[in-house]
Amino acid sequence: MKMNDQYSKQLSGYKEQIDRRLEGYLSGITLPQEPLLEAMRYTLLNAGKRLRGIMTLEFCRVSGKPAALALDLACGVEMMHAYSLIHDDLPVMDNDDYRRGKLSNHKVFGEWQALLAGDALQTEAFNAVLRAKLPPESVVIAASVLGSASGFEGMCGGQYLDIVNEDKTLSLDEVSTIHSLKTAALIMAACVMGCAAAGSTEEQALAAAKYGASVGIAFQIRDDVLDLEGIFEELGKLSGSDTKNGKSTFATLLGTDRCEEIIQKETQTAKAAVDGVYADTGFLHWLADKMAGRTK
Repeated sequence: MKMNDQYSKQLSGYKEQIDRRLEGYLSGITLPQEPLLEAMRYTLLNAGKRLRGIMTLEFCRVSGKPAALALDLACGVEMMHAYSLIHDDLPVMDNDDYRRGKLSNHKVFGEWQALLAGDALQTEAFNAVLRAKLPPESVVIAASVLGSASGFEGMCGGQYLDIVNEDKTLSLDEVSTIHSLKTAALIMAACVMGCAAAGSTEEQALAAAKYGASVGIAFQIRDDVLDLEGIFEELGKLSGSDTKNGKSTFATLLGTDRCEEIIQKETQTAKAAVDGVYADTGFLHWLADKMAGRTK
């Protein structure tokens, strides 16, 4: 079997594990508020790539422990990501009508229910982490990392800066800060949480953080380029959202050619971060390249 085929199979296997566990969290529940679960499931189970959760599993594996040990942590990351998508799409935020080829959560369930679905998923993210059959210290570290990455020091802070600076021309450093907080922080957390599950060394956790930070920046710059050049059939959402909302991005500031150079540079930085620290980096290298070259 060719290495690319092997890694594709590994990716699919990880995704299936995460999907099955996520489905189990929000099924078989009979309560008066069950319609809220439907709204939560709508976004959480809607064809997500599970890249963040996959990185959690892989960093646990390359740190010397079975990937399945980090499965609940991976699901927590994916729930946190799903909550952020629901809230990002709301009219008061980015006002996007489509996500992953389907109507956004608020277009189906209404704004108030979408808001609650996001709130509930954020809470369930921590419940998933707390369910993990790991040493208490590992659970505390994972929950702390997830909280820092998703709160005002991370994702929420980045979203604030993103919105408050609409219709302004920002510097490259300012845009980089927004991207680091809004997107890269949760990806970096996903990697470090895998290390927490495995009880890795400080050196391994630091390498994972550097990998996640660089992959996260490359991922967001690719998003910027796709927002300019992508088509609905591939993106699953309407392009031009950043332009519509008057946002400065890497693509609007530098142009797509320069963006491609930075994406490749960040991808190589991510690969270098794990080389020499982990013995088996093949999948991590392949995944970084795959994320850098994505078309949706």
